Amino acid sequence: MIDAITHPKHFKADWPFYWISQLNAAYADALERRIRPIGIDIPRWRALMSLYEDQYLSVSEIAAFSAQKLNTTTKLIQRMIKDEMVTTRPRPTDGRVTEVCLTEKGDRLRKLALVEARAIYDLTFAKIDPERVAEMNRLMSEMHTALRKL
Repeated sequence: MIDAITHPKHFKADWPFYWISQLNAAYADALERRIRPIGIDIPRWRALMSLYEDQYLSVSEIAAFSAQKLNTTTKLIQRMIKDEMVTTRPRPTDGRVTEVCLTEKGDRLRKLALVEARAIYDLTFAKIDPERVAEMNRLMSEMHTALRKL
């Protein structure tokens, strides 16, 4: 690999963060085109999917899971309440924490959007060995851990 710092001519091709941002943008664009017709944008998608494995999450937990700022997530949840996609309640063990839960409408929209996301996944990874995908996930997890320590 060429050192991207001392050989800036090859910076993009040899800089993993370039490819990560390009990949993220391409994925978001493809997903947005597929979920926009059902009334969901990327921020709502992230919030809906953060509630995929958990029935209730705090707004802070949703912000962390969806890689969005807390104030942005708070405003998003308020819009989703108005759109009848989620409801909130005080956390039973700590009334200072607001928990978010999907409504029937939110769950239905999440399921529709998930069909589209799975189609993108299947098309993207159709010719890539599952073991390579697993290794890529492990590597990205390690990178994420390292970056969070900075």
